[in-house]
Amino acid sequence: MKSVLELSGLKIERGNTSILRDVNWRIDPGEHWVVLGANGSGKTSLLKALTGFLSPTAGEFSVLGRRYGVTDWRELRLKVGVVTSAFAAAIPPAETAIETVMSGKFAQLDLWARVTRTDRVAAARLLEVVDATAIADRAWLYLSQGERQRILIARALMARPRLLILDEPCAGLDPVARENFLRLIPSLVEKRRIRGSQPVEALIFVTHHVEEITPLFTHALLLREGKVVAAGPCGSVLTSRNLSLTFATSIKLDRSPAGRYRLAVRST
Repeated sequence: MKSVLELSGLKIERGNTSILRDVNWRIDPGEHWVVLGANGSGKTSLLKALTGFLSPTAGEFSVLGRRYGVTDWRELRLKVGVVTSAFAAAIPPAETAIETVMSGKFAQLDLWARVTRTDRVAAARLLEVVDATAIADRAWLYLSQGERQRILIARALMARPRLLILDEPCAGLDPVARENFLRLIPSLVEKRRIRGSQPVEALIFVTHHVEEITPLFTHALLLREGKVVAAGPCGSVLTSRNLSLTFATSIKLDRSPAGRYRLAVRST
């Protein structure tokens, strides 16, 4: 089976600072991963490396069978959908939601490419998938944080990516908006299959909140200070011991019958 992602001995250093150290990681089709770690653990740098925006110091990695350093990463980015709040500042305030979605086909921010009727129809269908049809013609400036996250997901899906990366997508959402957003994520693969489009083969969900990990996710990668604490199926990786090592404090992890997690910091 061809992997969606494979890293071997990945190391990133800048000056005297070691950002990532000897990261080994493999994602196979059908696996949906959570990347969990405290601020400064290396999550953002890892994503930048995977999308070709940060060059590794050592090690090898490939995405969708394309090896870094050999493949044109600009072309590959069209097959990797990324949802991150970092995009928000680059989207023109007057750009409508459907225009933002169409920009994903070209991996553009601030749409300038000529679009077709087919592009508009595809974007409208994706807005339906993320339950955002009603705001298709609303300007970016007037969208709520939750609405923006839905639009960014539709934008990421516009290029029919095989790998979808959600970078702290719940940041800034209130509790109700967060739960609504989390309920949306599992439906993405199912609805895209129903529509006959190429399905997303794997998800990467980056967070530092275990409460955001839904039963959809099959595997977890835990990072601390640029090193892998544990990686593998959620059932064996998400434990009180591993979370305590990840966050450098004593933690008790509980899981509800519905498959949701809750973390409590033990008093010392």
